[in-house]
Amino acid sequence: VSMCARERWPLLIIGAGSNILYADAGVRGIVASIALPKYHIEVQSDGSALVIAEAGVRWSQLVPDLVAQGWGGLEFAAGIPGTVGAGIISNVGAHNQELGQVLERIEVLDARGCNDTKKEVQRFPVLVMRHYPSEGLDLGYRHSRFREHRLTHIDAQGQLYLPARGLIEPAELIVTLSLRLQRNSAKMLGEIIEQHQQERKSEDPASKHLGSIFKDPSGTTARALIEQAGLAGRSHGQAQISQRNPNYIINMGGASASDIVALMLEAHQKILSNTGIHLALNVELLGAWQQSSL
Repeated sequence: VSMCARERWPLLIIGAGSNILYADAGVRGIVASIALPKYHIEVQSDGSALVIAEAGVRWSQLVPDLVAQGWGGLEFAAGIPGTVGAGIISNVGAHNQELGQVLERIEVLDARGCNDTKKEVQRFPVLVMRHYPSEGLDLGYRHSRFREHRLTHIDAQGQLYLPARGLIEPAELIVTLSLRLQRNSAKMLGEIIEQHQQERKSEDPASKHLGSIFKDPSGTTARALIEQAGLAGRSHGQAQISQRNPNYIINMGGASASDIVALMLEAHQKILSNTGIHLALNVELLGAWQQSSL
């Protein structure tokens, strides 16, 4: 991070790449996946515990490991793709639970000073480690303060508005998370996870996809609205709105990012016209997007 700031090289740091759509033209600069894969458990005096996980730990690794040791609290995350660090950005959740409900605190590398274009290039850019309790993160449904200025928006005319990107993205890089755990039977936890995985398997498309495209609006679901609009199975190029769950767009083989965006816009505008509901995107659009390609 320091080297990129000093040399003025654009740097994009990601987790496992879930819920991200890259432009067909690619990304200008360096793209790095955070490689911090360690975690440890700190048992508390009341018999509970905290798992201190580095941001690069995968849910697919962490949840089974904890269950095998009889630690519960993260069963809802079974089957969620990606890393724990990226998970807090969108406050991931499933089965009526969210990450914020078990989050104690996080440690962040603050590189916001590197994105100040008014400052002269610094030989030694200022990077600061900061600690935040969960209460200071503005956590809500698929939301945190880290996500507030990062998502693309679609307006009433069907135009995409992409947020401005800094030299270092994200400017606040999550390094570790502390998550609360409770003792439970490994057998019982395993049964809960098995049930969750069966539910996810029945709902998620089997084909390659980005993850859920839209957030659910209040009182209904994006899936139901898209189904009611008759868009399940609609295709553009090699991209298709999933028939199993229309809040997913699947890649039938060789789909372009522009194909996927075209379906996003069509679904958004059809729902807006039918119901007056503005569906908010749940995916990030990153890279060198050109307005002519949208």
